[in-house]
Amino acid sequence: MAKPDPVSSLVALIAGGMVGRDSLAKDIEAALDGIFGHRYAARSSSAKRVALAADVAFAGLLHEESPASGVYGGMSLIWFPVPPDGDGHPAASLLTLVCGTRGLSPDEQILGRPGHRRHLEALRRHLAKTCSIPMWAKQDPSNTALHMPRIMTDRYARFKEVLDRYGQYIYAAAAVPSDPAAARAVVCGFLDLYAWERGWVPLKAAQAEVEALRNSLRAELFPKVDRARVVSLLHERRFVILQGPPGTGKTRMADAILREDFEGCGKTVQFHPAVTYETFVSGIAPDVAQDALSFRVKSGWLLAAIAEAQASPRPYLLHIDEINRADLGRVLGEAIYLFEAGEINAGRARSVDLPSRPAGWPDPVRMPPNLYVLGTMNSADRSIAILDLAVRRRFAFVDIWPDLSVVEEQEFPLAIAAFGRLQDIFAEFSPPNALVLMPGHTYFLARTEQELHNRLRYELVPLIHEYLVEGRLGPCETELHAYLDWLEGELTPGGESVRGNP
Repeated sequence: MAKPDPVSSLVALIAGGMVGRDSLAKDIEAALDGIFGHRYAARSSSAKRVALAADVAFAGLLHEESPASGVYGGMSLIWFPVPPDGDGHPAASLLTLVCGTRGLSPDEQILGRPGHRRHLEALRRHLAKTCSIPMWAKQDPSNTALHMPRIMTDRYARFKEVLDRYGQYIYAAAAVPSDPAAARAVVCGFLDLYAWERGWVPLKAAQAEVEALRNSLRAELFPKVDRARVVSLLHERRFVILQGPPGTGKTRMADAILREDFEGCGKTVQFHPAVTYETFVSGIAPDVAQDALSFRVKSGWLLAAIAEAQASPRPYLLHIDEINRADLGRVLGEAIYLFEAGEINAGRARSVDLPSRPAGWPDPVRMPPNLYVLGTMNSADRSIAILDLAVRRRFAFVDIWPDLSVVEEQEFPLAIAAFGRLQDIFAEFSPPNALVLMPGHTYFLARTEQELHNRLRYELVPLIHEYLVEGRLGPCETELHAYLDWLEGELTPGGESVRGNP
């Protein structure tokens, strides 16, 4: 009978919890040792700790500089096994990532890097999607003053003694299930993420599995949203805004939805700082058709869309491009009262009396059941702040992120490399408010290599340079300067700088 590989043995030991304390310690040490030389290179540096006789039993991997006993610091991969309890629950384990009780050192750079927190969030989504296992991750792994929240301690009540003792140091946790496949997904997810952060190199036999997880985590960092999902949300929520970094294809998707899914029934308008209530709802305008100077109330874009939708038996889409470039609260005025999807879906559409209405317009105004509104906005625009809570409550917001697969389809190696490197920089180093500045995939699309070079040189580089001048990227800046150096070498070996004037 073939001997199980060390990873399978480790998974079984962790999922099995605290059973047979004496032999368990030896088995755990053997499984931990077996990982190196089987899944990761034997030269990968790590220390292990198996403390099953402690008041709170634990075992796992620590920084290589950690002492053989006593307190330690830095990032560690630890599981806490517990025996069967008196209520009939079997033995189990809580698998965690921990900041040692001695503090962040020597892993300050890992624990404080924005990308580490994003990897944890990506792993949480990955486990929920692939094996329906809930996972918790602290918003700031380096904050050891913050204890695990009550909702999670209630979920992990089985491990109360563990959480009472180490709850403030645990920054990611999942209860390992008894199902072998789900247990392997959880254990390998935590192990391979820990190894990724440590810079360990997977061996050839495990490379496909490890790379599959890493690619899944990269995909979860920037989740994809297809057109069908947006259309479905439109029919459910009626008022939707696509938001994302520049160049992610938001307007292109909205145009396709209007053209294909609404069969051209609707119209597109574009907001800008000069758009007012009179432009969008209604207002007094000079009547140039008369011999004498006169004024009349004119329908704005919204009233015109309502009238056209009422006259059509088909679903009607009003697409508002760059919706955050105008002050939406002022532009809507009292018409914001109409934007209640639940009331419209229930056949109780709200009505509003306008201060002035066009001649022949029935009063009050109601939103017809076949009218839908789709907005698009650039989340890198500082004017995003004008979308107040009253406006946000009435719209569903969909994040549209840069998509590597779109770049890969055109098969230009430079485009793929340039996009991938830039995406990794933003994912790993950008602070939360700078992630939305990540240039989208359209900056890397071209029909020819020369066109690609021109797009990178005259569109992408000036955008990054503008970000750097404005100081909007924080810890990203050093990495982006190095990226521009690399890109310069790829575009113009020995030639003109891509940076422009200093």
